[in-house]
This record gives sequence, structure tokens and C-alpha cells, in this order.
Amino acid sequence: MPKTIKHVFDEKLTFVKLVEAHQRASECKRNHRDVIRFEMDLESNVANLLHKIKTNTYHMGKYHSFYVYEPKQRLIKSLPYVDRVVHQWYVEEFIKPYMLPRFISKSFACIEDRGAHKAVEYLQKYMRIMKRNYGSYYILKCDIKKYFYTIDRNVLFDIMKRYIRDPKLLDFTKLLIFDGEDDIGIPIGNYTSQYFANIYLNELDHYVKETLRVKYYLRYMDDFILLCKTKEEAKAYKDILEKFIVERLHLEFNKKTRYYPNSMGVDFCGYKVFETHRLIRKRSKDKMRRRIRRWNKDYRAGVLDLKSVEESWNAWLGHIKHANTYTLQNRYFDLMEFKEIFSEYLSK
Repeated sequence: MPKTIKHVFDEKLTFVKLVEAHQRASECKRNHRDVIRFEMDLESNVANLLHKIKTNTYHMGKYHSFYVYEPKQRLIKSLPYVDRVVHQWYVEEFIKPYMLPRFISKSFACIEDRGAHKAVEYLQKYMRIMKRNYGSYYILKCDIKKYFYTIDRNVLFDIMKRYIRDPKLLDFTKLLIFDGEDDIGIPIGNYTSQYFANIYLNELDHYVKETLRVKYYLRYMDDFILLCKTKEEAKAYKDILEKFIVERLHLEFNKKTRYYPNSMGVDFCGYKVFETHRLIRKRSKDKMRRRIRRWNKDYRAGVLDLKSVEESWNAWLGHIKHANTYTLQNRYFDLMEFKEIFSEYLSK
């Protein structure tokens, strides 16, 4: 692929492509008020958006901020619907075709046909190779402190400038990156943010693979793992990488970053991974226990929504099926005071 992105902005900026972006942005949200309003006058809304982008008069709207508390407190910022359409267009037309192919093969977040489960599969494969070749070895597991909140937007823009030579696309990218008052941090909740965050640490990936020549390395967003022959090697890599992320990316490791013997396994992408098997992380089990307690309470009050239970239960089963969890699944099913009714519902 070309080293830089040139002469694509006007070609990709069309009425049809913005309509397609709306269709993607509205998936599973057709009944939301802002989506309904946008669709009530779809042609005019899209034409108006197209005109604003073409004439450099487009500016993003005001964020709606709120907190979520799973697995920990996070500040989420949500843009008006029209801006989410723009983000869909930008990611689909520029990030995916031009930036994602630059990622290393063992970067797993935000990439089709990879994801968390693939990351776990490759991690276990690497662990088995290390076990076979060296018997015992060390795991260096790294995590970035408050990652999204500490990304330096100036560094991010400098990275994007190296790849973009289309002036209009570069100006629009700058608009998306510097959409707030601060130079530090990008909003959790923006569709573009997860891709910008991945592009940011792609710098680290290439440094690890091409400069340090680490063979057994993989990353899922800001969690990354190196498998090392010895404790000394793990410590040396930790020191080198810490210097790199501070000096080049203006980031910090958090206190969870450490190295330890392979016999302890690896907490990664929701699983506890060993060479021979995988277990479900305690946090996931505790979360489902709390959910079942809430369902039991609703059942006793006569307000249990079985469809909602089915969706949540099946989503959890989809997660735990990638680990050794037959006994766990049965044990949790037995905790449901309504399991007979639920079984009948599932069989219909």
C-alpha cells in the first residue's frame, strides 16, 4: 500500500457514503429519538451535513457526559447523532482502508476477524511454544495508566501527519482530534477514539517487533504482553518499554504492570490463561452472580423479563465458552430460582 494517503478526501465525500454512514450508525438504534428525527428528513439532513463538510463549516456538537461503573468508573462522552454519522464515515472511508493495514498481525482490538478471543487463542499458543522450548519462562504484562484520558493529542496528530498528505483530510483529522478544550485525553464513547487509541500504540507495536525484535508479543488496546526467556530479560524489556512510552508517547505504566513466572498464568481479555487451560476471570463471575441475584429478586416480585434474561445469559455463555467452564455454567444456572420456567422459555 502507498506510504501516505493522498487525493482521497473529495472522492470519499459523497451523499451516498454519508447515507451509508447513517445506516451503520443507526444499527440497533432505530427507535432512538435522535435517530428518528434524523431519518424524518433524511435527504435534507444528509445534504446539509455534506455541504458543511465541503465548505469547512462543520463543527462537532456538545458532548453529553455520564459515568459507567463496570468494570470500574469511567467517564463516557456521547456526541449528537449527526456527529456519530460523521465518525462512522471517517472511520470507514479513511481509517479502515488506509490505517488498519499498517497494524502488526498481533494487534487485536478494533480489527475485524481478530478481537479478544483471537488474542487469547494466540496468547495460549505462544505460551505453549515457550513451555515446550524453555520449560519455565517469564511473562511481562503491561498496562497503560488511564490510557484514553492521557493520550497526547499533539502526539496523535503528529502520527497521523506522517501518513496523510491530503490537505483536506489532514485538516478534517485535526478537527476530529482537537475537538475539546484540552490537549490531553480523547473521549471514551467516540467511535473514532478506539481507532485513534489503537493507532497511537501501533507506534509501540512496531518498536517492539522491528527494533527490539521480540517474537512473542501481542496487544489488545492498552494491554500488551511479552513472553521472555528469563526474569532478567523481562526486567530489561520493562525498563526499555517504560522509557519508550514516556519519551515517545507521553504515557505511563500503571501499577498492574509487572513480570512474573509463567506458572501464575495471565489475566487477559477476561480470562485467566494457562498453557493447558483457560478460566474465567473472577470479576466476570462476580458480575454474573450479582445479575442472577437481581433476576431472582425480580422473579419474586413478579416483574422478571425473561427475554432480557435470555439475551444477557446467552451473551455470558458466548464469553465463557472459550474457557473450561462446563461446571461453572451448570452451577450458575442452578442459582436461578426460576430455572424451570427459564428452561421452558428457552425450549420454545
